[in-house]
Amino acid sequence: MINFALGEWIMVGALLAGLGRHVLGLGAIGALLFAGLGMIVLAACFNHLVVRHLVARPAISAIMVTLGLGMIMRSVTPQLFANVPAMIPPSMQSVTVGEIIVATDKLVAASIAVLCTAAIGAFYRYSRTGVALRAMADDPQAAMSAGIDTDRHLLFAWALTGVVAVIAGVLWVSVAGSGFGLALVGLKVFPIVIIGGLDSIAGTIVAAIAIGVLESLGAGYLDERLGSGFGTIVPYFVLLVMLAVRPYGLFGRPRIERV
Repeated sequence: MINFALGEWIMVGALLAGLGRHVLGLGAIGALLFAGLGMIVLAACFNHLVVRHLVARPAISAIMVTLGLGMIMRSVTPQLFANVPAMIPPSMQSVTVGEIIVATDKLVAASIAVLCTAAIGAFYRYSRTGVALRAMADDPQAAMSAGIDTDRHLLFAWALTGVVAVIAGVLWVSVAGSGFGLALVGLKVFPIVIIGGLDSIAGTIVAAIAIGVLESLGAGYLDERLGSGFGTIVPYFVLLVMLAVRPYGLFGRPRIERV
């Protein structure tokens, strides 16, 4: 199930952490726990009211539901979190790695992101719950016939999504600042996961690095010739080419069906 409200989830996770830190005075750890709990509650409500009714339904149903959820979150969030600052303000400190000057907060954020990605990848590959979730993603009807409790596993998957959204939101605002425009970050995700492959975490990492390089090169070499902001749409041109040539992505598994 592709979550088209992913950017909104990240935005709300970051704002909940900022609310816990600056408004409720919970401290850094307390704010993270508060935000994580809030996102788990949101995930549980969304799963109970909507997601569990979409198992084995057409993909367009899930797409429209998450699009609607994103619109609601973008509309309600400014009223609920007006004037809530970022949990961690961007730092101006830097370190030198070889001959490259790297901001300290970006280095720390990248390290935490790598550790979290490795942990999630190991979870899906080696744990029984991860294997069950992969089976549900591959064929939900076969998974249910094999005795997998889809309601419980869907609840866990969405709760995990909420926790990851908090981590991603806090890491993002620590290096780029906060704002309700954080919801637009979700738009960067779809070219990355489709180019890398929907079922490949390693492919997603490779595609993310490639997209970052393409955006930088596009902004540096094409903006002056083709117009400002052209670098930000380069990934979507690559996405269109990938969908035409290799729709399952660089590292994705092709779906083979017998006719």
